[in-house]
Amino acid sequence: MSDSSNISLVVTFSGADRAGIVKSLAATVANYGANWEESRMARLAGRFAGILKLTVPPDKTDDLTQALTALAWDGLVVVVERGGPMPLKPKQCTLLEIVGTDREGIVRDVSRTLVECGANIEQFTTDYESAPMTGGVLFKASAVICFHGDIELERLRSALEGIADDLMVDIGLPYAP
Repeated sequence: MSDSSNISLVVTFSGADRAGIVKSLAATVANYGANWEESRMARLAGRFAGILKLTVPPDKTDDLTQALTALAWDGLVVVVERGGPMPLKPKQCTLLEIVGTDREGIVRDVSRTLVECGANIEQFTTDYESAPMTGGVLFKASAVICFHGDIELERLRSALEGIADDLMVDIGLPYAP
């Protein structure tokens, strides 16, 4: 649990995938009395990358920042930034699942369509896998999208399905973030 006077830090890192990266980050965070609040990490193309949110007492912020950036070894890149003000709470959020034949530009087209429909991407995960029946490649995306105004989910679904004939879109029920 974080104290409201604590400073939020956002740490991003990327390096060759090897054992011990998270252990080193976690030990450094704990050594400075910081709280590890949220994180997302993944191995991609032989690299291990992540982003995490920490809160730290104001008097330890600079020391922790220096200690984290000093973890840059053997090609590990660590960037520490102060968190900013929290945006307005969205009016509604929903889950979005997309599956379709892989092609160039899907993320560009999906993100453009979401913006045009007034949606903001809160979380976004993509992957691809072999299509068992056709031998091709399937693109899969999962997103939490939020809206600050009113949105017609059927209009959004139609707009996303209009991007490509082979794109299947599933929009979940609205939920509170």
